Amino acid sequence: MTTTARAYLTGFGRYLPGPPVDNDGMAARLGGDDAVTARIRGSILASNGIRQRHYALDEQGEPTELNEELAVKALNAALDDRGIQPSDLRMLATATTMGDVLVPGFANMVHGRLGGGPMQLLSASGVCASSMAALDAVVSKVRLGDHPRGAVVASELPSRSLRQRRYEGFRAGMDAHFLRWMLSDGAGAVVVEFQPHPTRLSLRVDWIRQVSLAHDHAVCMRAGMSGDETHVGGTWQDVALADAQAAGMFVLRQDVGMLDDLAEAGIAQFEELVDIGLVDVRHLDHVICHYSTNVFRDVAFDALRRRVPSLDTDRWFSNLETRGNTGSASIFIALEEAWRTGRFEPGETILLAVPESGRFSFAFAQLTVVAPTRPQGASS
Repeated sequence: MTTTARAYLTGFGRYLPGPPVDNDGMAARLGGDDAVTARIRGSILASNGIRQRHYALDEQGEPTELNEELAVKALNAALDDRGIQPSDLRMLATATTMGDVLVPGFANMVHGRLGGGPMQLLSASGVCASSMAALDAVVSKVRLGDHPRGAVVASELPSRSLRQRRYEGFRAGMDAHFLRWMLSDGAGAVVVEFQPHPTRLSLRVDWIRQVSLAHDHAVCMRAGMSGDETHVGGTWQDVALADAQAAGMFVLRQDVGMLDDLAEAGIAQFEELVDIGLVDVRHLDHVICHYSTNVFRDVAFDALRRRVPSLDTDRWFSNLETRGNTGSASIFIALEEAWRTGRFEPGETILLAVPESGRFSFAFAQLTVVAPTRPQGASS
């Protein structure tokens, strides 16, 4: 049985806390101004290309907002952009790497702060690709007809875990320092509806694909573990909190030696989408790809060019250098900026791509720009 059910993105919002922080101002908020840490920081910043980012921290490194607050501010921006209220939503899906509390779920905390009426909730956990999982859930329910309208928000506030106090008492190597100088705070949100916006452009969701390759790869990005594999006694819940802290279990770690394999696997997943016909490289107008460093941008662009020789940099959009790496929120923050700055025209296609290093997950989506519906009573 075929279906003509559709889902459209009709509202876009983002929230970036505080003023932009340049590379020279990072240590003032996060600490780590000793010579060794400064040398590591300089090396990482030189390769990732990030020039400024945002933190929900004041100049002394103290938190100014909760993660749920970032999420609600991005949601309110998306709702305002669409011209609706929280009470108009029937579903809310959230994504984050680490919420403010262990329990309840992040979506419950965001809903409680957002307000509105009764609605279905989903808390998608994971790392970068969790935002696409949340989007997939709302799009699916709208297409099923269960809800006429929902919202998706991805929000990250890793800076609290990147401050110097988390790095004291144990020897921190590159795996511990890498993400410290890569990640920053922010939130992005979209409104999903069963019909396009009546008076302006909308983005139709053509398809979303997610895949995990965890069966084939060890853990690449982790926190709360003593090593790259879990075992009884090897997680933060198995030992005293003081011992977990002393072992550096609460630090976000990245196995940088696996990142080349991550890029290669992501390119293979894209090639598969082309081979099965989901991506038509002849009609690929825009590419918005989340990546952590400009090194991977160049690798991904070279791979795309092999399939799309005519692809030029004008079709590729990223705001990594100016907004930073905000994890799961990055794809929505980039999409919102591309939308707001008028890059899209009716009929154009947009490919969203999100690799996740956690344990090798990948998510892709294709959107098509659609014109507004004809106002009621307009002449033909």
